[in-house]
Amino acid sequence: MASLFTRILQKEIPGHFVWLDDLCFAIMTIEPIRRGHLLLIPRQEVDHWDALPADTLAHLSVTAQKIAGAMKQVIACKRIGMSVVGLEVPHTHIHLIPIDSMDDMNFSRAQMASGQELAASAAQIRQALREQGYTEAEPLP
Repeated sequence: MASLFTRILQKEIPGHFVWLDDLCFAIMTIEPIRRGHLLLIPRQEVDHWDALPADTLAHLSVTAQKIAGAMKQVIACKRIGMSVVGLEVPHTHIHLIPIDSMDDMNFSRAQMASGQELAASAAQIRQALREQGYTEAEPLP
């Protein structure tokens, strides 16, 4: 059975996309710790990040760097935290979270966000990526 993330990618479940390329995609998480918190996900369903092919893992890292730069342009924060936890969904995903302190990485602070909030954050991050020339952030289906 397809993972939750694959079902979002296949449009069976709605998602607020920020990035889409041949190897990965990024969506806003529905339970952000802070505004702008998103997930970077490989298309390939691999449960453990350390089992990903090396080229996919390298691509995720470079893509995370690009997205983090755009996030910092539109969300006031000191840094973009990156975390791979992997307990929630058995499909590797990287959390990118705007942070000002270590407390901003505390997953117990996550709360449901409205679709409007998620759509607005996704649109701002996509726009910043497009301004940097990344076509992977073009208006997504």
